[in-house]
Order: sequence, then C-alpha cells, then structure tokens
Amino acid sequence: MASRAGGSAARRVYLSLYNWVVFFGWAQVLYRAASALLLGSGSHEAVYAAVEQPLLLAQTAAFMEILHSILGFVKSPVSVSLSQISGRLYLTWGILWTFPEVQSHILVTSLILSWSVTEVIRYSFFGTRETFGFEPSWLLWLRYSTFLVLYPIGLLSEVGLIFVAMPSMKVTQYYASAVLTTLYVPGFPYLFRYMLAKRKKVLSAAKTA
Repeated sequence: MASRAGGSAARRVYLSLYNWVVFFGWAQVLYRAASALLLGSGSHEAVYAAVEQPLLLAQTAAFMEILHSILGFVKSPVSVSLSQISGRLYLTWGILWTFPEVQSHILVTSLILSWSVTEVIRYSFFGTRETFGFEPSWLLWLRYSTFLVLYPIGLLSEVGLIFVAMPSMKVTQYYASAVLTTLYVPGFPYLFRYMLAKRKKVLSAAKTA
C-alpha cells in the first residue's frame, strides 16, 4: 500500500514539474508572438522568427505525453495523444522549420496564436490540478470551452500551411503530406467529438459538485 502511495506522489511531482515547465515554454511563445505583433514591426511576418526557439522546445516536449498515456500516468487515450501530438510535431518540424519560405505566411500567426493560447490554458490547468489537487472554476471552464473556437482555427491553419508548403516539397514529401492531410478528414471529427463529450462530462460534474 505504501509503495502505491509513493508511486502516486512521485507521479504527481513529476507531472507538476512537467506541466509547469511546458507552460512556461508556451507562455514565452505567446508573449513573444504578441510582442512581435504589438510592440515590434506590427507585421505577422516577424512572428515566427520571434517564437521559433521556445516553440520548437515546447512543442517537442509534448512527445512525452504519448509516453504518459502509454504508461498510464494520465487518463487520455493513446489514440488521442498520438494523433494530436504527431500532427503538431510534423507541422513544427516538417513544415515550419523545414520550409523557411512559409514562415512569414499569415497562417503561421493564426496557428501560433491558437496553439499558444490553448496550451497556456491547458498546461496551467493540469499544473494547478497536479500541484494543488484542484483547479479554479474559471480555469476549468476555459480549459473545456476555448477549444470550441481555437481548435477549428488551429486545424484550418495547419491544413492551410501544408498546402502552402507543398510547391516547395520533393515528391516523397509531397505525397506524405497529402496522405497526412487526408487524415484530418476523419481525425478532426473524432477529436472534436471526444472533446465535446469530455466537456459535457466535466462541466456537468462541476455543477453538481
């Protein structure tokens, strides 16, 4: 019994540190993106250059969440973690980092803003839960409501950027990207329905608590 409690405590400490570290990374992305738009040149063309380093680090760190699902550290289905994170890693490294000519596109700005706002909310939510054992109601609502707008924006930006990069791709990259893009067709409804069901369950439970 003691070993189970120790394992649970170690898991919470690890997940607390993980969530707050990645939260800080995404907060840097959001701050730098906003600064580039509001305080810098005021052009969307400067956004990617401003956020590249923390974006690459924060998004790559999300690979650990696939392992978290596999190992049972979190309750998220492996299929959900794998589909979300693999697609984002491809966009981050396979499109944004690989093709500099797309980095100044306006879709990059919408993608980065939708990703960073979503992740700042998500990681602060789970960080608060793991650290303190609860989360404020307003943060709970943001976690399970903002995706209704931000998820479609992010999805359209992702697909749009793949199409923008396609003329610069080699044949193998082109066909790989085409296959990935077709996976968005069944993938989006699956993930969106999952989040809708999760939202209904969590917010309903919060009302009766």
